[in-house]
Amino acid sequence: MADMRAFREAVDDWASGGAGETARELAAHLGVRTAVLLEGPSDHAAVEALAERRGRDLAAEGVCVLPMGGAMSVARYTGLLGPPGLALRLTGLSDERERPFYDRALDRAGAPRQGFFVCVADLEDELIRALGTPRIEDVLRAEGDFRSWQTFVRQPAQRDRPREQQLRRFLGTTKGRKIRYGRLLVEALDPDQVPAPLDDLLASL
Repeated sequence: MADMRAFREAVDDWASGGAGETARELAAHLGVRTAVLLEGPSDHAAVEALAERRGRDLAAEGVCVLPMGGAMSVARYTGLLGPPGLALRLTGLSDERERPFYDRALDRAGAPRQGFFVCVADLEDELIRALGTPRIEDVLRAEGDFRSWQTFVRQPAQRDRPREQQLRRFLGTTKGRKIRYGRLLVEALDPDQVPAPLDDLLASL
């Protein structure tokens, strides 16, 4: 049975130059009405984790969460999924520094800007600031990564950097760790700690 993963894969193939027929057929079959555009898989993990915490089944609601592989791909995805293509409602997250790319892409596609919510640096930074270092270190302990973290912060290149920057760098040092912690950090949040861009995105869906 076709599922939302198949639709994501069809869209990615389309964005890479393939034909769009499969994506169109799956969108109709699955009742896709909204595409949530995110820069990467760690953002995807975070959004899905918060949806699950709130009892939401986004796929069943016709919402497809799509990691684009970087902000530079936003024009391609908005063109395929917005008014010029599948005419889905577009929403998502953008980083403050990448906001001009999103604005231009949305304007070119004839899609509204108001469905996109802006993180100061990125979603990872928002989660780190929301939780704070002590709570994140608790998560690292629970996951068996605390010793690696202690070794990392003692490295000469890291010693004088702010803790938040050290954490962001550490989470990106091992393949798959950033994606795994995208989910784990969301699961560690108290209900009133959810960063505003992520909270607002879920509320808009």
